[in-house]
Amino acid sequence: MKRIGVLTSGGDAPGMNACVRALVLTAHANELEVIGFQRGFNGVIEQQYQTLSPYHVSSIIQNGGTILKSARCEAMHTDAGLQQAAQNLHDLQLDALLVIGGDGSFRGCVELSTFYKGQLLGIPGTIDNDVDGSDFTIGFATALDTALDAIDKIRDTADAFERIFLVEVMGRHTGYLAVAAGIAAGAEQIICPELASELDLDKIAQHVEQARKHRGNCSYIIVIAETMYPGGVSALATDLEKRGIECRAAILGHIQRGGRPVGADRILATKLGAYAVEQLLQGAHMMMAGEINGQAGLYPLALTGDKKKQVDSYLLRWQQQVAQY
Repeated sequence: MKRIGVLTSGGDAPGMNACVRALVLTAHANELEVIGFQRGFNGVIEQQYQTLSPYHVSSIIQNGGTILKSARCEAMHTDAGLQQAAQNLHDLQLDALLVIGGDGSFRGCVELSTFYKGQLLGIPGTIDNDVDGSDFTIGFATALDTALDAIDKIRDTADAFERIFLVEVMGRHTGYLAVAAGIAAGAEQIICPELASELDLDKIAQHVEQARKHRGNCSYIIVIAETMYPGGVSALATDLEKRGIECRAAILGHIQRGGRPVGADRILATKLGAYAVEQLLQGAHMMMAGEINGQAGLYPLALTGDKKKQVDSYLLRWQQQVAQY
């Protein structure tokens, strides 16, 4: 093995730069050349790339975003796009390609393997933490801290005005971020796919009314995962007001994907980036480098999107039990 490629794909996540740094340094230590592709798989298809040396990654571990940029690539959903990507990788004489991203990016790897004959390895980078095969994904810890900081500030103003707030967090179709942020912030209710496939507005209103009977008028925070209600939290706030529950909506949005990665993400990213390169040298192919119970390990790329990883069931049960108090 002489030359490998790397790209960051899909939604950006704090810690991606730390991962790129670790794999470039590990590759350099093993006398491997690293080609970095710009804007995900688009850079492979459009041949936008550069050679990455230790110099290029010397001061990026603390930075959010990704020096390689990121994007989603519609062309990777077509045979023509996949064939072009594979041909360009072959022309560059790349022995392997490392993809930092989520399960959507890994599905692209699986499709690409039909045409590309080199090794393919994934590294989980997404704030959603919804990738099977790793307890945590790069970016989740930072996104949690960002969301928690915002909710704490919302709690301050909610306390001052004795208001009810609906706070929408990211997470796509899973509740990992909503549950973690809601529990850590002391939210009175958490609404996520793991708790209910459909919202019962009467039940939500009932919980609010019961809590105010026990505590009187006071602040009340409901954390909700995105995509849980048609029209989002603003529509939910309007519909709850029709049931006599006056509330305010707050959408945290893309601040959750930005910011300097916290220590936990820098360490995880460094560990998985280095481990991925070492495993490539051992012949790993069509696998993802993840961490389970503190140990780095490999997990089949094709299974990373099976959604077998569960949100903490104990915390979910506890949250439901105390929602009315």
